Amino acid sequence: MQIVTISGLDGSGKSTQIEMLKNYLESQKKRVFYFHAVDFSIANKIIKSTKKNSQSKSVTEANWFSIQLRKIFLKIDICRFKKLIKELEKKDYDYLVSDRYFYDTVINIEYLKIAPKARPLASQRPRLWSIPKPDLSFYLRIYPEIIMSRNRVPDQGIEYLKKKKELYENKMNLWNMKAVDGNRDKDVIFEEIKTYVNSR
Repeated sequence: MQIVTISGLDGSGKSTQIEMLKNYLESQKKRVFYFHAVDFSIANKIIKSTKKNSQSKSVTEANWFSIQLRKIFLKIDICRFKKLIKELEKKDYDYLVSDRYFYDTVINIEYLKIAPKARPLASQRPRLWSIPKPDLSFYLRIYPEIIMSRNRVPDQGIEYLKKKKELYENKMNLWNMKAVDGNRDKDVIFEEIKTYVNSR
């Protein structure tokens, strides 16, 4: 089974591309499992259960304790994911396609570590995570200004997007991500992604 992931800024078009990829692979008679790292996350399930009636807003600041909890939950989620992979392989799935991946979770933690509330306490030491390596990992590289010019924009604002873009750019080579120009038309972007997937 191959793991294909698409990461990038909020509003960069990850969900659109993963949906297009899933539909394409299924049209080729492949068994495809859709995965979303945030929906899979235990932390997200807890937050949803405690905020059923309130409108959720993106987290842009966190204290030291909250960051440590996120790290613990990430470790648990990675263990759960490894178990999921074994189950899918037994069921003869051809692909797992991931809208966001644990890389995106790490970027979110890294961002929170430099946010104002966390700065006095959070360690800035680099951290290694035992994240299962995807067969193909894409990074949708896009200008934050383009995201903010669209009809639906992230609620965090442009400075948040700029900082996260910087974090992705610093990590993409370490994680062996293929940078795809996300500033283009969605169909053009997908053709490039499809070409990479078919070449494996």
